[in-house]
Amino acid sequence: MAQQEWLYGIHALESLLQREPERLIELFVLKGREDERLTNIINQARRFGASIQFCQRKTLDDKAQGEQHQGVVAKARPGRQYDEKDLDQILSASGSPFLLILDGVTDPHNLGACLRTADAAGVHAVVVPKDKSASLTPTVRKVACGAAEVIPLVQVTNLARTLKELQQAGVWIVGTAGEAQQDIYQAKLTGPIALVMGAEGKGMRRLTREHCDELIKLPMAGSVSSLNVSVATGICLYEVVRQRAAQL
Repeated sequence: MAQQEWLYGIHALESLLQREPERLIELFVLKGREDERLTNIINQARRFGASIQFCQRKTLDDKAQGEQHQGVVAKARPGRQYDEKDLDQILSASGSPFLLILDGVTDPHNLGACLRTADAAGVHAVVVPKDKSASLTPTVRKVACGAAEVIPLVQVTNLARTLKELQQAGVWIVGTAGEAQQDIYQAKLTGPIALVMGAEGKGMRRLTREHCDELIKLPMAGSVSSLNVSVATGICLYEVVRQRAAQL
């Protein structure tokens, strides 16, 4: 595992300092920028003993590899890694589990957006396969706006096996597929549930689809045949939220 990782963006740094300030090693800040939120980040970093450097924009651009950094980049100790062994604890702690499973989402911007929405919707964990999936890169953390420091991203070796284990634990697996017979508004989405979203363009893999208890689709009235995976994820998650709230 890497000895350090890079984070950038106001939200990601605020979340890190709020939850895991001990991870921060060094802060790089745009020279001459005066911003209240940035000043708060600098003051907190000083309080926790992190080194602070004031830099030119090009230095920050290079460290962030051209991504939007909002004038602040940080070197940090790696965050906690979640895997299959953590799922049992997550399930038992949540009462009525609500999981999001992303089958092969490789675009870091899409993964970041899904994490952000999942956190807002009250999802207990996001599950992804270790292979052929985006991981927690600085871009993902930036797009997630702090959610990556809050919601567990569980990387599993064998997604089909994990789905089977979730079913054995009483979790209903609902997959999304364009050829599904019923749309999301006809489905019952309450109780312990895992929503499975497929990869950009390709959808779920065959083995993943075969392990779903139920397949649903979003109704598409226009000429567009599909939605961006992070947009579709948001719509589906909040229909689950609506139905779960109505059941209370």
